[in-house]
Amino acid sequence: MDRSIVYPGSIPLDTDLLATNRNAMVALGALLSATLGMPQVVDGLTVTPSVPASMAVVVAPGSITQFTTVDQNAYGSLSADTSDGLVKMGVNLTGATLTLAAPTTSGQAINYLIEAAFQEADANPVVLPYYNAANPVQPYLGPNNTGVAQATQRTQRVQLQLKAGSPAIVGTQPTPTVDSGWSGLAVVTVNYGQTQITASSITPCPQAPIIPFKLPQLRPGFSQIQTFTASGYFVVPQGVSRLRLTVIGGGGAGGTHASIPSGGGGAAGQAIRILSGIVPGSVVPVTVGVGGAALTGGNTGNGGAGSTSSFGVYVSATGGQGGGGGAGSTTAAGGAGGSGVGGDVNLAGAIGTDSIIPAARGGDGGGPGNGRGTTGYVTGISAPGYGGGGGGGGSNSTTGSGVGAPGGAGGSGIMIVEF
Repeated sequence: MDRSIVYPGSIPLDTDLLATNRNAMVALGALLSATLGMPQVVDGLTVTPSVPASMAVVVAPGSITQFTTVDQNAYGSLSADTSDGLVKMGVNLTGATLTLAAPTTSGQAINYLIEAAFQEADANPVVLPYYNAANPVQPYLGPNNTGVAQATQRTQRVQLQLKAGSPAIVGTQPTPTVDSGWSGLAVVTVNYGQTQITASSITPCPQAPIIPFKLPQLRPGFSQIQTFTASGYFVVPQGVSRLRLTVIGGGGAGGTHASIPSGGGGAAGQAIRILSGIVPGSVVPVTVGVGGAALTGGNTGNGGAGSTSSFGVYVSATGGQGGGGGAGSTTAAGGAGGSGVGGDVNLAGAIGTDSIIPAARGGDGGGPGNGRGTTGYVTGISAPGYGGGGGGGGSNSTTGSGVGAPGGAGGSGIMIVEF
């Protein structure tokens, strides 16, 4: 950063002090840009009900950064600098209270948007004493003894704004849009007749540019993980725009044959993808594939196929096919493996192995996480791992004229989301 230079015995200038302040601001702005980037970034400024509860909310102390220029207006004796860009930070050291009103029509509700922006302003006007060369013991009051007050501080704060939407029937009330240059912090919903704002009335804006981590919390790579073993929804957290996805489909079940050992089920496909540009607050449907079901009740035939796992429309992995069974006299084939779709890495699932009639042994399921085929009239072992194929059932004869045992079930799928 630049530094002003003064020397012993020299007459200090007002620009020496002003340049020192400006240079420190420029250095801090460069550091903010290097660490946080150019967009608005919010820290703190959480919205909570007042205590005791009332029709007011409190915006906690915090800060906001915003890309602007060095000085829109002259800074004392220093000229304005509107050509050089700079990231600045507004800081509120104390909380702010905002009061809301309920709609006046029964059955209606209203949404209030609380938004924030960087604000710079000159403040603390004072009538300053000036040196009077004609009478040094009697200073001028204000420039040229005009008595005019002058700002003594250029403040950088967080400006808060409460925007009221239009009252409407509960559930249909619109939320005001965030103004250009502002960041939405929270939406507060107030119903007719409501006399207190509670935590359930306040919904943080999902796209608020809130810092998700502080430096001591940062870890290399993706630092948090959410695992789905059943279908559901993933809500992209605030501050997150990049995900690493690992998706595995359901494995196929081992087959069941009437007189010979059956084939092992195929393993599910797998896909891995780094997904960028995801919008915070987005709700993405997650489908977790089910493992193929084994045949029961004395039924014979191919084992059930596993189903597909997917993360929205972005990436998926198909399930493995069931192992061979039925009543034919030939060796029962293993089921085909699934495949990854839409990933940066798409992996095919292993094919289940064929049955071995001379050993009266069912085929192993495709792996990893596969179930083992069994020897003799023993039910095939179900897959213990995600996406593994179930083992084929054995038979009580090595000649192909015996009775086949049921196959084992395929392993269920899984979705792993890292962010």
